[in-house]
Amino acid sequence: MLISASTAVGSMWAYNKILQKDAYVYQAQTQGTPNSKTPSNYAKFDGVTGVNNAPADFTAAASAAIPATVHIKTKTNAVATNNLPRRNPFSDLFGDGFDDLFGDRGGRSLPQMASGSGAIVSEDGYIVTNNHVVDGADDINVTLSNQKSFKAKLVATDPSTDLAIIKIEAKGLPFLLYGNSDDVQVGQWVLAVGYPLTLEATVTAGIVSAKGRTLDINRRQSKSPIESFIQTDAAVNPGNSGGPLINTEGKLVGINSAIASPTGSYAGYSFTIPVNIVKKITSDLMKFGTVQRAYLGINYAPSNLSEDVKKQNGIKDGEGVYVTGVTKDGGAAAAGIKDGDFITKINGSPISSGADLVGQIAIYRPGDRIKVSYVHEGKEITTDVMLKNSSGNTDVVKTSVLDKLGEFETVSKKDATEYGIKGGVRIKSMNEKGPLSKTRIEDNYVITKVNGNEVTTVDDLRKEIEKSSNGTVKLDGVYPGYEGNYPITIKLGSDN
Repeated sequence: MLISASTAVGSMWAYNKILQKDAYVYQAQTQGTPNSKTPSNYAKFDGVTGVNNAPADFTAAASAAIPATVHIKTKTNAVATNNLPRRNPFSDLFGDGFDDLFGDRGGRSLPQMASGSGAIVSEDGYIVTNNHVVDGADDINVTLSNQKSFKAKLVATDPSTDLAIIKIEAKGLPFLLYGNSDDVQVGQWVLAVGYPLTLEATVTAGIVSAKGRTLDINRRQSKSPIESFIQTDAAVNPGNSGGPLINTEGKLVGINSAIASPTGSYAGYSFTIPVNIVKKITSDLMKFGTVQRAYLGINYAPSNLSEDVKKQNGIKDGEGVYVTGVTKDGGAAAAGIKDGDFITKINGSPISSGADLVGQIAIYRPGDRIKVSYVHEGKEITTDVMLKNSSGNTDVVKTSVLDKLGEFETVSKKDATEYGIKGGVRIKSMNEKGPLSKTRIEDNYVITKVNGNEVTTVDDLRKEIEKSSNGTVKLDGVYPGYEGNYPITIKLGSDN
């Protein structure tokens, strides 16, 4: 027995000292021990001070957000039987367009009722919501979480970002503080607040599952969509549109805008407009009545192109966003950026997709200077770029009746010579509810005169149109490729 016991002890000693001498045994770092070794990829779960060890208690954040979240109910008066149904307040990305979640009202002369949510951003009654919640509404009513109701007025909208500002006459209202969406990280907790499915104020929790998403859904209401969504798995449903997404501190980090769903109801993912874009757009709308849109002055290749398409178009592989064209009078050209370069950073923030680029530029105004890093012939260069507006300058763009007509661009000198005209303004797209849409005019029509006065730039067109903002306007123009002048008369200020 003594020999057996001695043999067992000797075997254990030999195993531990000889065979196991190179085995690594992880020992958790003790707080205050400077030389403790921890794997570089090890998540920090080292007690109550660990960033991931905080309790998942959202009561403080929810109590701060609920009083500042409102229920918006809209009414659109009777429509003609040949009109399209009004767009619903929440989107089905996989369906045939935007599903009418409030019943099929197409082809009926009945009032249309809809609802959504909004976030109070000032104590005197300014509320941010989605453009598609209030688009076309004749009456907007707002109900607070304490059941007080107010009639709201529409201040301004921006279909490109799907944002709108409405206002109620009230003082001393609770409002949400702005957070910083650049600080939002994939994996962090967020809360969605709103009035889904005709329920009272509802809070749901989830995590940020991705950033910089582009879905091209805003193109359904704008020819120049701005998208760089935060994607979350916080449950949202019809009625959540326009409601806030907040962090665990109760600060606003975005405005909920859309869901990806085969049914029109929540199926796992929702998409939110980042608060940094919200802050800039709402500030513009409140101060100028329209958005002061800044442009870098480039065209770029989408990040999801196939290898065959890249090869056919000579698009190279590389880090960042590939520049396919540079606007002659834009800020990028003035800074030395050329076709074939890769934009890699904006003010030090990495740029890996078009959505990243759009999201960063969208928070600036014409005249702002930013630092752009780009790769040219294998070398990364950082330079200052002054952003400009769509007209190639830094002037403040004011609200104009022209905005109701559609989108326009100045015809280049080369095209003007080809068309046999001194100059003109091309119609890029028409507002489907504007006066131009009531005529037989078509896109690509080039306006050469307004009420007999020549126009060669968008600014010329704006000035001439504003002279007759409440009257009848006669347009003269041409269609590229066709001979002759094509006059048209429109009546401004009429959407009927």
